[in-house]
Amino acid sequence: MEETKDSTLIQPDLRRGLTSEQVRQRKKDGLQNEQEDKNSKSIKQIVRDNLMTFFNLINIILAGLVIFVGSFKNLLFMGIVICNTGIGIFQEIRAKKTLDKLSLITATKVKAVRDGKQREIPVEEVVLDDIMLLGAGNQICADATVREGMLEVNESLISGESDIIVKRQGDQLFSGSFVVSGQAMVQVIHVGTENFSYKIMSEARAFKKHKSELQKSIDVILKIIGILIIPLGVGMFYSQYAVAHASFGDAVVNMVAAVLGMIPEGLVLLTSIALAVGVIHLGKHNTLVHELFCIETLARVDVLCLDKTGTLTEGRMKVEDVIPLEEVPVDEILGNMLHCLKDNNATFMAMKEYFPDRADYTAVHTIPFSSARKYSGASFQGKGTYLIGAYEFMFPQEKEEDSLKYQIDQHTRKGIRVLVLAHSEEIAEENELPEDMIPCAIILLSDIIREDARETLKYFADRDVRLMVISGDNPATVANIAKKAGLADADSYVDATTLESDAALEAAVEKYHIFGRVTPEQKKKIVLVLKKQKHIVAMTGDGVNDVLALKEADCSIAMAAGSDAAKNCSNLVLLDSNFSSMPYIVKEGRRVINNIQSAASLFLVKTIFSLVLSIFTLIFAWQYPFIPIQLSVISMCGVGIPTFILALEPNFNRVRGDFLRNVLQNALTGALTIVAEVILITILCGYLKSGTAVRSTMCVLATGVVSLYMIRKVYPLQSKLRKAVYYAMFGMFFCCLFVLPALFSVENIPFREMIVLLLLLIFTPYLIDGIYGAMEGVKSWWRKMRVKWKEREHWKPDS
Repeated sequence: MEETKDSTLIQPDLRRGLTSEQVRQRKKDGLQNEQEDKNSKSIKQIVRDNLMTFFNLINIILAGLVIFVGSFKNLLFMGIVICNTGIGIFQEIRAKKTLDKLSLITATKVKAVRDGKQREIPVEEVVLDDIMLLGAGNQICADATVREGMLEVNESLISGESDIIVKRQGDQLFSGSFVVSGQAMVQVIHVGTENFSYKIMSEARAFKKHKSELQKSIDVILKIIGILIIPLGVGMFYSQYAVAHASFGDAVVNMVAAVLGMIPEGLVLLTSIALAVGVIHLGKHNTLVHELFCIETLARVDVLCLDKTGTLTEGRMKVEDVIPLEEVPVDEILGNMLHCLKDNNATFMAMKEYFPDRADYTAVHTIPFSSARKYSGASFQGKGTYLIGAYEFMFPQEKEEDSLKYQIDQHTRKGIRVLVLAHSEEIAEENELPEDMIPCAIILLSDIIREDARETLKYFADRDVRLMVISGDNPATVANIAKKAGLADADSYVDATTLESDAALEAAVEKYHIFGRVTPEQKKKIVLVLKKQKHIVAMTGDGVNDVLALKEADCSIAMAAGSDAAKNCSNLVLLDSNFSSMPYIVKEGRRVINNIQSAASLFLVKTIFSLVLSIFTLIFAWQYPFIPIQLSVISMCGVGIPTFILALEPNFNRVRGDFLRNVLQNALTGALTIVAEVILITILCGYLKSGTAVRSTMCVLATGVVSLYMIRKVYPLQSKLRKAVYYAMFGMFFCCLFVLPALFSVENIPFREMIVLLLLLIFTPYLIDGIYGAMEGVKSWWRKMRVKWKEREHWKPDS
């Protein structure tokens, strides 16, 4: 007997299970299989994570300093911060509610025996000593002991080893592993945190934490700003107060303005909102998102690996014909086999519909179907052993010129799936093939091709996404089905059983588009080879044979109708199991990330020019040209409002390249233009002996106009919405400054300074284009130098 939380395990009757009273008592004692949901944050966590941020703390400190010196109008930035935080919390809670509703639909359930009846209950409702019924595809939710039956289990998610392990009566099952084949009644021996593999299982069930390009880039930006912001702020105050001899109040206000400009909080907010809205949109299209940042991975995908079943086909099959090879009662044999076997795959169900169920034979041993073996069977008293499955796996020693092999090949080339019924007089031991097998009949089955498969495949082909079909079926059959479904290069196929080395597999991945007779381990290796070749790989699947590959893919997509194991380790779950949803999902990913990338360029303009101007101010002891309220109106009109509106625009181009590199060219262009104009204005105002207020007004106008021009640079005016936003922001910016000049500290500009400013504004678009072109030239030169350097490294002089 084993002790668990002071409760001694009992041995409930397998047919009756626990009583309702026993279940209630165990729940009361805390012996319930409660799971920590790592896929969803609580509302409390969402509020806390949005409020308790480093930049919010900085903003509060800055607000306190502004209040301390009595410059209350410069507190406008706190209104924006509060609005931003509120919007972020609202959208994230909205996304959470969407996810929670969808999670209920796909919540993993298990069959348990209670009060003498079989019930389907959520895994969280399982209690100690429950009797569970497990079968192929189930992920084991709690440590258990096999009481009756036999299972083949894959423990790769907890041990890293993908070998199939046979579990018989008395053997222990570990949570987190999954059932490949067989059926058994098991008794739960540990629950919740008492599970032997609790921590590892939590990681296996939770979504994969791939650090996305977007996450890495934002982390880099925040780290750099976080390191620089405090020393620069302190230095700015000292420079303004002690060196530039500004008053204490002005020094504080100028320092606050400089620090505010450096904070890219809008970028973090926009990213959170865009991803949350993406989750909500996908939820409306029956897609459950387990990992927020997998939306970005989808946008970058350039290889999509498909399983034939559920993607090209509906997942249903039908028996076309039976061709006897020996004088045997095929219907009688298969009726009895199907009666004692408990498989539930598409092939098995199609045969069950075709062959009437019979119980004439006494089964003494069964071999459940396994995707690794490719066959199943049963040994009957006085009848020997009958097996049904793939010819190549049941008769591996047969020669290519074998007449039956030739006959099978003729059918498979037409897209027909062929199973062989074979017989041996011996009783099978374990799951091994018995000696002296004789083919008795062949069964012809066909897949039902999805009506929308052709359109879906064409979508990906037209958008530079390489499609690969990876299936356990005969490669010729898969190729024929793929051809009917409209897949280009459907004739490019290979039998994975011929790829005996990793080198052969690697070469085949580059050459072929369709792989047949693939084992689960080979599926995983194909994904790893593609990733090694620097591809971004998405993988779709629904069975336990797909789990290893799904776990390794950059983005994994499971069907809701598939196995628990596949759903639990995937980033996305298609709730309607409809592959035709994939184009929308990919488009949504591209829309979200392309718009974040565009918006990031504008947000980083402010951050970069604020950093550079702060450094110049420290070096030359200038008075900082902006106050917080001026930067607030520039940020609002030039970045905040336009990016918030345009982030909802369609943009379905595949995302390429490094996020930071993609955004920095535009960001640096705008920032360097502003820095150049502010420096020029400062020098000219010094020469003309203009006042500090005039210089500040000129800098605000120049910076605002450059920021507005950058909207056009990042979002070319190709739509009515973009034009409306662009011109509306110009109008709003000038209205704020000239209708409320006192609020924004705008002064009248003398004639000479006005001429200088107008000339500068006229030439601003040319300056922007010039800096952008110069950066393009530098990039081109750098690329050529890298190529030459690589050629030099590979070049070897003749000896």
